[in-house]
Amino acid sequence: IFALMAVSACTTAATPSKTRPEQTLTHKAYYYYGLNEQKDRTLLRQLLGVDPVVTEWCAAFVNLILLENDLPQSSTVSDYALTARSFLQWGEEVKEGPRKGDILVFTRGDSEWKGHVGFYVSHKVVNGKVYFSVLGGNQSNSVSIASYPASRLLSIRRLSNQP
Repeated sequence: IFALMAVSACTTAATPSKTRPEQTLTHKAYYYYGLNEQKDRTLLRQLLGVDPVVTEWCAAFVNLILLENDLPQSSTVSDYALTARSFLQWGEEVKEGPRKGDILVFTRGDSEWKGHVGFYVSHKVVNGKVYFSVLGGNQSNSVSIASYPASRLLSIRRLSNQP
């Protein structure tokens, strides 16, 4: 990982921006891919500010990525920043479909307050049904990519000044 980071950090001022697209929040979240709440509990606790073994931490992970990129966290719009649905008030709702870097908020179970949140990666159609793949925390107890049915999607969120 460190070698890859060192190589990717080597650019020149003469490199045209067209050849190197802007990194989205999804790209930046990949840095943590594979961290597991059991194996990496201490590190995740330090990064997230919560114990990932006892706390649902998907919203904490999204807030971590926002914080690291000097962007407002869900705590700026909600008193319940550790809930996935706090992101329903964050940024602006997108109607035309998600793109990398967008935050997707999903329902979880039949609860009116529970949910799940992560960064959009892609979508696919399986047996006529649309699924969104998201990169997020607390997915199979780790930072991973998981697919969620579009029928569970509550909102696509984006900051108005995001590329």
